[in-house]
Amino acid sequence: MRNYLIVLLSGLFISGSAIASGKVHLESAQIDITDQESLQRGTRNFMNYCHGCHSLSASRYNRLAKDIGLPVVPEATTGATKEEADTIAATNAKLITENIIFTRGEDGKPSGLGSLMHTAMAGDDAKKWFGGPVPDLSLVARSRGADWIYTYLKSFYLEEGRPTGMNNTILDGASMPHVLWELQGFQSLEKYTDEQGVEHSELILTQPGTLSVAEYDEFVNDITNFLVYVGEPAQLTRKKYGFFVMLLILVFIGVAYALKKEYWKDVH
Repeated sequence: MRNYLIVLLSGLFISGSAIASGKVHLESAQIDITDQESLQRGTRNFMNYCHGCHSLSASRYNRLAKDIGLPVVPEATTGATKEEADTIAATNAKLITENIIFTRGEDGKPSGLGSLMHTAMAGDDAKKWFGGPVPDLSLVARSRGADWIYTYLKSFYLEEGRPTGMNNTILDGASMPHVLWELQGFQSLEKYTDEQGVEHSELILTQPGTLSVAEYDEFVNDITNFLVYVGEPAQLTRKKYGFFVMLLILVFIGVAYALKKEYWKDVH
């Protein structure tokens, strides 16, 4: 048993070392899911560029709208009169319906505010265009990590012979086209060898896009921030609840200690 544990721990250490020393360097995303402006921009960016292929089937439009600061029910507009709340709710509901919801149900009618965020792409089309179903991104931030998403969206480069004409340094052979190419521009992958004989590769921006490098970084960071929120919307409230749970535990410990002293006071 002891030898088995040693082998297991050694394997974990080696695997961790291999990951840490891997050739792929992940850039750090600036994540703050309490930043509603970033979440709103991330929602806009995702819906305009990603949702046509990728679904978020674990999320609903009305929950998303409430969390990013676009309340669609009067109760969500704290401090407003009923008339003001109704006006705000109606305005935001129209805003969400016209700018965020692009899908239709099986009956052909536009999806409602309470609908799950499925993609408009049919499964047969995805198989024909990309060779298989396009992954749902509800949990991609939890499975891949925020830094992976952020770096992936910045790491497309031109490569001849690829079906889309592009490849990605983070996910070699990616079938996803670079849908943000107009914003970022085109990059080339250049390799060189340093004085120690170690081979390196570097992405060079050969054709700028409509956004500057800093603007594009913010653009993909907002998408990443949005996907981190989608992966666990409860992050916005669980820490607050956790504080009260810990407070309750501390109170219970005090009561239990006082009860213990009462029971054992006559025992010497």
